[in-house]
Amino acid sequence: MFIDGKWVESRSGETFEVFNPATGASLATVPSGNADDATAAIDAASNAFADWSATTAYERSRLLYRSWEIMTERSEDLAQLMTAEQGKPLRAARAEVKYAADFLIWFAEEAKRVTGEWLPSQRADQRFLSVKAPVGVVAAITPWNYPISMLTRKMGPALAAGCTLVLKPAEATPLCAKATYEVFVDAGVPDGVINLVTAANPAPIGDVFTSDPRVAKLTFTGSTAVGRKLAGKSAANLQRVSVELGGHAPFIVFPDADPVHAAKGAAALKFLNAGQACISPNRLYVPASLSDAFNETLCARVDKLETGNGVVDGVGVGPLVNEAAVAKVEAQVEDARGKGAGVPVGGTRLTDGDHGSGHFFAPTVLTGVREDMTVYREETFGPVAPVITYEDPDEVIDLANDTNYGLAAYVYTRDIGVAMRAFEGLRFGIIGINDVNPTSASVPFGGMGDSGLGREGGHEGIAEYLETKTGGFAI
Repeated sequence: MFIDGKWVESRSGETFEVFNPATGASLATVPSGNADDATAAIDAASNAFADWSATTAYERSRLLYRSWEIMTERSEDLAQLMTAEQGKPLRAARAEVKYAADFLIWFAEEAKRVTGEWLPSQRADQRFLSVKAPVGVVAAITPWNYPISMLTRKMGPALAAGCTLVLKPAEATPLCAKATYEVFVDAGVPDGVINLVTAANPAPIGDVFTSDPRVAKLTFTGSTAVGRKLAGKSAANLQRVSVELGGHAPFIVFPDADPVHAAKGAAALKFLNAGQACISPNRLYVPASLSDAFNETLCARVDKLETGNGVVDGVGVGPLVNEAAVAKVEAQVEDARGKGAGVPVGGTRLTDGDHGSGHFFAPTVLTGVREDMTVYREETFGPVAPVITYEDPDEVIDLANDTNYGLAAYVYTRDIGVAMRAFEGLRFGIIGINDVNPTSASVPFGGMGDSGLGREGGHEGIAEYLETKTGGFAI
């Protein structure tokens, strides 16, 4: 762990092992922190806040620029580590490291764009000045599915704003977090400004993060169930909260779309990171008139996907994170199969040969999916593409909106009017129009409803870490 500028063991001396999800091999043993370690980390961040918040925007910007340079230089090593620890294919890991670095260079510039304004007064002898100030100590909790970019997406704006922070990474991917922290350390971050607490049991850390009055803000990426609990506890302490939670993304193919082009997009997006992404499409709505062509292309593409260890050339789908994830996917597929869904591709665990020691499920296509199937209502977080045939394009927006989640949605059409009406009618925070990658460090990321509160990235990303301070001057 990293506390007050030093790499340390846990105060209890406890540790836990980190495993490769593709092979089951142990990668390392890391400290297992508890409430005392979390408190020590908050001590350090609190003590460092006064000096760090007093630095100039240009000083903070230079630190982030240097961090970007170092992360870029180490990109291959970071990608190799990510594939070993998280499982995603090496090509995808390289893309994530690039994405992670993008947040550093974006917020290096955003640090210098934080401004204030003079405001008018009804009195001739009065002036108002409104400025932005860092909120204070930030507690961050990050997920395992994007174990480097989700750190920089929080650390970049927090540091740019002048905040100090304490971070608890997912218990499945602490090595990626350590390597990310080494980037900042080597870039020259002052002692106490960033702190890292790893833990096998996250609950005591979360309790400290949400109850310590010195923590001004909590930022969390993970499941909706955990996000609700953390946000509820933070509310009692009046902490600022931003949470990026689960999704249940619709993928709508309109009757005028090219079904082959749409199916290729669906295949490329759905199986990215083995479907373990909050913006992964979970409901593929295809008009009956295009279903044959769409399904034929989708199935052909999925059938060619190679599943295995991400370091092997040609592998397009890596392992799931653990046995529980495989069991969840299997249960959803069997529920759909039992209720009449077709399974033209996949539909089974992979346990033979090299798959036997990891957590693998075959890339799967389900057809004939209906509302009474679990996969229709619940996020899968796995390599399963459920295809739902519809008849009336006027009703498909209502079908897509029939969920408590509101993170991402996708639309395929060749009609700009259809595209615009869909964009305006869909209640989701991120919408891809003929685009399977509607994300970037320079644009806001976040959802509605059960998908979370707040935005990360873009201009809004740094605003989450700033307070407004107003001064009235009598002259």
